[in-house]
Amino acid sequence: MEPIRVSIYEDNTKLRDLLELLIGHTDGFCISGSYPDCSHVTEDVKKDRPNVVIMDIDMPGRSGIVGVQLIKEVDVSIRVVMHTVFDDDDRLFTCLTKGADGYLLKKDSWAHLVNAIREVHEGGAPMSPGIAKRVLQAFRESKQPSKNDYHITDREQQVLELLARGFSYRMIGIEFSISPETVKRHLKNIYQKLHVQCGPEAVAKAIREKII
Repeated sequence: MEPIRVSIYEDNTKLRDLLELLIGHTDGFCISGSYPDCSHVTEDVKKDRPNVVIMDIDMPGRSGIVGVQLIKEVDVSIRVVMHTVFDDDDRLFTCLTKGADGYLLKKDSWAHLVNAIREVHEGGAPMSPGIAKRVLQAFRESKQPSKNDYHITDREQQVLELLARGFSYRMIGIEFSISPETVKRHLKNIYQKLHVQCGPEAVAKAIREKII
């Protein structure tokens, strides 16, 4: 099986070196690129062809938020995990709406990061514990309930609720005694109904539209 190709965007040289060492020496992964900023991110991803990008937010020149948008314009299938010290609502939601597939804090463990790369590559939406809760709180404040015009089924709503709590495909399957493939089918239907492209974007829209 081909290794997961990972590119890193991180302006802290020591942390970038550590990420390269950690990811590059983990079975099933290889480093496709490593950069201190997003100055040439469009050219980078065309050249490196990563499966997953680990993206810092606060970098000189172009921010990681702009970087996410540019990557998705090149190839929407490239999975982007934000890796940042910021957990404020503005940056979080902006990243999700620009197409980020996951959101991890730098204080999380190395094991969490490694697992998140695998999960996002499989189509999951990894988030740090508490991040989804912050999204939930941000969108529920001073929001009036809106009608569900998206024809989301009860099971799809349940899947969305677990996704918002940070459950992986496997965990959702165990919770409902269904296979990961069935979970993926539910999520595919959810994405189509909500007109979104990834898990975090689906969660954000579901919260905004009062589906969950």
